[in-house]
Formats: sequence, structure tokens, C-alpha cells
Amino acid sequence: MIERHLGNIFCRILAGCTLLASAALNAHAQQTSGTPGAPDATRTIDGRYLPNPPPVFGGEINTNAYQSKPYWPARVVPPKGAPNVLLIMTDDAGFGLPSTFGGVVPTPTLDRIANMGLRYTQFHSTALCSPTRAALITGRNHHSVGFGVISEMSTGFPGYDSVITASEGTIGRILKDNGYATSWFGKDHNVPAFQASQAGPFDHWPIGMGFDYFYGFVGGDTSQWQPNLFRQTTAIYPYVGNPSFNLITAMADDAIAHIKMLNETDPEKPFFVYYVPGATHAPHHPTPEWIKKISDLHLFDKGWNALRDEIFANQKRLGVIPQDAKLTPWPDELKKWDELTADDKKMFIRQVDVFAAYAAYNDYETGRVVQAIQDMGKLDNTLVIYISGDNGNSAEGSPNGTPNEVAQFNSVEVPVADQLKYFYDVWGSDKTYNHMAVGWTWAFDTPYKWTKQVASHFGGTRQGMAMAWPARIKDAGGIRNQFHHVIDIVPTILEATGIPAPAMIDGVAQKPIEGVSIAYTFDKANAGMPTRHQTQYFEMFGNRGIYHDGWYANTRPISPPWELGATPNQDVMNSYKWELYDLTKDWTQNDDIAASNPGKLREMQELFMMEATKYQVFPLDNSLAPRMVMPRPSVTAGRNVFTYSGELTGTPNGDAPGVLAASYTITAEVDIPQGGAEGMLVTQGGRFGGYGFYLLKGKPIYVWNLLDLKRVRWEGAEALTPGKHTLEFDFKYDGLGFATLAFNNMSGLGRSGTGVLKVDGKAVATEKMNRSIPVILQWDENFDVGADTGTPVDDKDYQVPFKFTGKLNKLTLKIDRPKLTADDVKKLETVGRNNRMSE
Repeated sequence: MIERHLGNIFCRILAGCTLLASAALNAHAQQTSGTPGAPDATRTIDGRYLPNPPPVFGGEINTNAYQSKPYWPARVVPPKGAPNVLLIMTDDAGFGLPSTFGGVVPTPTLDRIANMGLRYTQFHSTALCSPTRAALITGRNHHSVGFGVISEMSTGFPGYDSVITASEGTIGRILKDNGYATSWFGKDHNVPAFQASQAGPFDHWPIGMGFDYFYGFVGGDTSQWQPNLFRQTTAIYPYVGNPSFNLITAMADDAIAHIKMLNETDPEKPFFVYYVPGATHAPHHPTPEWIKKISDLHLFDKGWNALRDEIFANQKRLGVIPQDAKLTPWPDELKKWDELTADDKKMFIRQVDVFAAYAAYNDYETGRVVQAIQDMGKLDNTLVIYISGDNGNSAEGSPNGTPNEVAQFNSVEVPVADQLKYFYDVWGSDKTYNHMAVGWTWAFDTPYKWTKQVASHFGGTRQGMAMAWPARIKDAGGIRNQFHHVIDIVPTILEATGIPAPAMIDGVAQKPIEGVSIAYTFDKANAGMPTRHQTQYFEMFGNRGIYHDGWYANTRPISPPWELGATPNQDVMNSYKWELYDLTKDWTQNDDIAASNPGKLREMQELFMMEATKYQVFPLDNSLAPRMVMPRPSVTAGRNVFTYSGELTGTPNGDAPGVLAASYTITAEVDIPQGGAEGMLVTQGGRFGGYGFYLLKGKPIYVWNLLDLKRVRWEGAEALTPGKHTLEFDFKYDGLGFATLAFNNMSGLGRSGTGVLKVDGKAVATEKMNRSIPVILQWDENFDVGADTGTPVDDKDYQVPFKFTGKLNKLTLKIDRPKLTADDVKKLETVGRNNRMSE
């Protein structure tokens, strides 16, 4: 009796503690199945507070297990009938690219989803990569979650710091806590650039944002042949020794294997798969087979103006634009096809064939994932959302295109003659980091004006989207014209799954979801229903737009997005010209009626100010290069001396010491064994821009790879003898450095410098570089010590991983960044005033 009495007291204490934590939630108890307390019991949860507090213990505890009753907490499952979710989004794809929305590039998988379900013709992005992605996975506007711009340009303001806070839980976290298996494949451009190293923290990586599994790359883009690839948070290198590896195929393989594993391990558990390939962002890297397939179709032989007309006619035939829609005019800034030379046309057709092959290849591999779900018998109850592009087609390849996008971001253009001579045959291979000419970009954004980066016009923001759910959406092949935005996807998924948006996650109150569900459009009877998304602001790099109830007001860009080195003057921030459109009569933003409707324009401008204030859009900033090199709170912030011992690879640029526009000294203390040594001491960057300090057949080498256009080389004449040696590379920079950007002036960047290579204190090679890389190294490469990941800085010398075969006792990097004198400041201020006066 005493034992039983004590046991009952013990049981009541345990139960009471649990009751205090969960009494409120138990008042909203959801579905249960099986016998409560049994191993097979399941339950849904209230879902408003995540993680859900543990349930009350329903068994009996006494001092003796034989006189006690066990009780297992029920496994959490989603509401009965909740669908699987496959959320697909491609990269840098304009409205007129896929065949589903009038394009000539075959996209049968997107066609399939549209024919199974619905096409959405007025769906919008933010005009740029990671801002769209942040909005997509949170259901909140991009400035609301800190992604007013890409993380590589983040600044210390709430709307721009690239930090999704604890108050902005993702759809992955919500679904995971409600019983879904969650996974992320492909591009992750939402890790802050200053938190992407192996030191973490990892709370902004997929596994920290509610995704059980991640296979993909971190950053804006990557080579598909030698990608910056991770499984969870561990870097992997499956391409080493495998020259046929391509991430587009490997990613589909991994996703199929993962979904198959889930289905065979726990077939009743629904999955949420976030599938976001790098295609068709540069570099455009399809396989040779796909390049031949598309080239043989001769889709582009008539040029970009004829292509535009063809896409426009297709769009009207398909009904994805109205019959009275107008084709916006060709821009004065770009040449028409008949103004080009024969060499121009030859090179540009090669560029676009490779781009189109990349798009078609990616759609095919995505189709394998969809087919795998069907083969498992699960497609009928899978909500498939396929968004073509996270923004409009990219104009970051210049009017002539480029074999190396890294060069373009450093404002270095490669003439067509050189492209033909050196890169034509290898275009799209791992020997290029290629991007196409802007004329094609503009055509793939048909029928709209402008491109990626330009949030003020639909060429930058309008995306084709298809959505299918065979068990629920019965209007197969239907078209929906309601105005919607990427922030509407999360509430749509929540409504489809029957899961509420949480009020609190991990004890942190959640910001309200800012989008609206699109599910009201699923039924054919509601096909013509007015949109429920009545107001939406747009902003990127100072370009602004505001939609409200069929009206649209926007600014006009002051510089084209292909001028990546442009430094717009802050004095013109408030002098952008505004336009006004009545979208109920003008689908394509063709007829500006601002002059005849000043009152309506003023009303819309005031509405933009209110929305911008509400969603953390201020302060507006139209700078590009200055934001790219702005100091951020990385692990290197404030440091000028860095010390390493032995091998340390995989540190991304955002967390690596930067040597551009600065003087620096690298000192390596090494032991050379009998028989000599070779291998990498330290490198940053790779085939398309960077530096490397290494031994080759025993000789010390230092190479600056200037954007794969020129290599400056320092080389010792003799191999190192066995024993201890001190190797040093000392570089003296001649410019004023990044500090000139504070004056809207790039004169401090890309200047000359002199390097001296020393062995045991003795100079063995001295070279002057007449120019240096001004802004950025190859961004999908790493800072590596003792070996090399990614690609070599000089393929003629070595191949990765090129591990150092001696002993690296210590490597020290000291950086001496230029400091402006009072006289420098005075001169820069004078230049700035003169520039403003000349405007």
C-alpha cells in the first residue's frame, strides 16, 4: 500500500508538470488514431505553438515496473489527407522562356504540371535571387525578413542584413513540427554570406531552418561541373575523378533516392521537398548531349527580335496573355539583330543554344523527380508547385555575353572576336563560366520590359507558375489570371495541408504571414474571381513599384542592370521618374498614363511610402559595387593577421581574409622531405579568378589568375632542398583601396602592384602587375590552406586537390589595407562635387 501510494504521488507530480506546459493546447486537441499510449498511436497537434509541448503521461507509475502501466507519446502526424508537397523553383528565367508560357525552349515537365493543373499568368517575384527565396520560404516580404538584397550585398539595416530571424519561421520548420519529412535540394542563397564557413553557426542553414535534409550549394551560383556542394553542412566533392559529373543530374538522383527512402521507410509520412536547381543562372552548364539536341533544332537562327515576335504570338495562342496585349518596344540601348555582324550572330547563337540546352536539360531532370513520385503511387495526392524563375532572365552577361561572369562582375568585358577564337567550342563546359548577350535576355522576358534586378517592371518580376494537385484541382489545363506574389506560396501550402501558421516558435512570437493563399483559385467556378492579393510593393536597388487593385505605379531605372560596375549617385535617389499604368487595360506596362493622372500617381506614391515603412524597405540604396565590398560581421572582421597550421579547406569568401585592393604578405614555414615536395600552400578562387601559392616539382610558384584572361606568375628557379624553409610572397598595392567607394568613386580599385617572391629571406622573383582584380574573386570557390578545392588557378600546373606533400608548420597572412590621408579625402570630395555639377 505504501509503495502504491508513493507511486501515485510520483505519477501525479509528473502529470502536473506536463499539464502546466500544455493545458492551453489540449483544449484544442486534434485528430488521434490508434490506442492512446500504444506504440502505433498518432496525433495531430494544434500547431499554433511550436514545438508542441509534450502530451500528458496517460499511464501509471509505481515503484515496481510490474505494477505500472507504460504510455508512449503519440507520434505527430499532419491532418488526415494532407498532401505531399513538391515545391520547385528554377533560377533566372523570364516569363517567355518555357514552352508552357509561349517560349520556344521545350519544358515538357512544366507543361505536364500545367496540363494536370493550372497556369498562373500574373505571379511575381522580387526581381532578385535570395530576396525571392527568402520570401518564398517564409511567406513574408523580402525586406520583412532582412533580404532587401542578396546577402553578398547586405548592410546593417533590418531590411537588408540577410538574417531571417527567429520570429520568421520557415515553411520547412512549420511542416516538420507538424509531422512532415522536409528536405531541400539545390540552391541555398539564404545563408548569410558571413555565416557560411565550417565554423557555423548553422541556424541559418537548411538544417537550422526546419529542413531534415540538405543536398546542394550555398551562394548565388556555382559551377555545375565542380560545384560548391554540401550534404547537410559537410562539403563533398563527388566531381573529383568524375569528369562527367553534373549537379543538375546528381541533384535529381539524390532527390529521387531520398524520396524513395522516405517512401519505403515510412510510406504514411508525407514529404515536403523544396527543389531549387541552379539552372538557368549563369554559368550555363548543360551536358554536351543537350547542347547538340537544342542546336539541332535551330530555334534561334532568326535572331532575338524574331524570337520575341514568335514568343508573343505563342503567348496569345496559349491564352497566357490577353489578345489585346501589346508587345513592349525594343530598347534603344540594345542593337537589333539585323544591325549585328556575321561574327556577332554566330557567337550569340552559340551562347543562346547553350542557355536553352541548360533550361531544357534542367526541366528534363526535374521531370525525373516528378515521375519518381508517380511511380511510387503518390503523385495524385501531391501538391506540385513549379515556378519558372526566381526573377526575370538575367542581363548580367553584358550586351556581348561573356565566357566568364566573374570578369563581368569586375567590369571586364571580353570582345566577341576573342570569344569566338578562344571559347566558342568550349562554351558551356567547365572551361567557361558563361553568360549570354542581353538581347536574348530581353527576348525571354517577352512581352515585358526590363530584366532581372529591375523590380519596377514585370520583365524583372513576372514569373510563369503552374500548380497541380490531382486529388484536389480538377480544372486540368485551366488558366488563372489573379495577381499573386511569392509570399502567397506559404499560406497556400498551409491551407492545403490544414496546418495553421504558428503564433510562436521556440518561445518567440511570430510575425504574421504577409501573403494570401492562392487556394481560392483551385475550383473552376472561381476561375474569374478577383484577386485576394490587392496590394503589393516592389523594390530592388532603388527601383520601386506598387500594385493596388489593378493599378501599378513604378519608377524608371536610371542605369541598365548589365552595367554591374555602375555607381549611381545618391543625389538622384529621390529624382527617379515615376510611371503609372492601368493594368486592367494595359497588361504589359506599355502605356504610361502618369502625365494625365497626376492625382492617381500621387495616391500610389503615398501608398508605396506606407507599404515601404510597414515592411522595412527604408533606407533606399541604389549602390552596387560599394555594397558588394562593404565590411560585414564575419569571422574575419577587424582582423589583419591570420595564422594557419596544416590543412584547412573550404572557407568561403564571405568568411575568408580578403586581399583585393590591399598590400599583403604571405609567409609559409615548411619542412621538405627527402625526394622533394609539391602542392598547395594557400589559394583563394580558381579557374576564373584568384591566386595560388604552391610548390610545383619542388619550385615555389605564386600565380595571380586575372579572370582567366591573363596570369601573372612568380617562380623560383630552383627546387627546395630537404629541410626547413621559409617562403614569402610580399605584395605592395599602389592604389587607395576600397575606401574610395565611400565617395562613390572606384578609382581605388583594380590598380597596379608589385610582388616579390622570397625563399629564406632572399628574393627569387619580382613582377609588377599593371592591373589587379578590382571587386570580387570567383565566388563559388574557397579559401584553402594545404590543398585546393574546386578548380585550379592554373590548369597547366596541377589539378585539385593538389595536397601539399611536405609539412606546413605555419602559414601567416598579414594584410595592410590602404588608409586615406586628409589630402586624399579632399581630392575625392572635389571629384564628387564636380561630378554632381556635371549632371
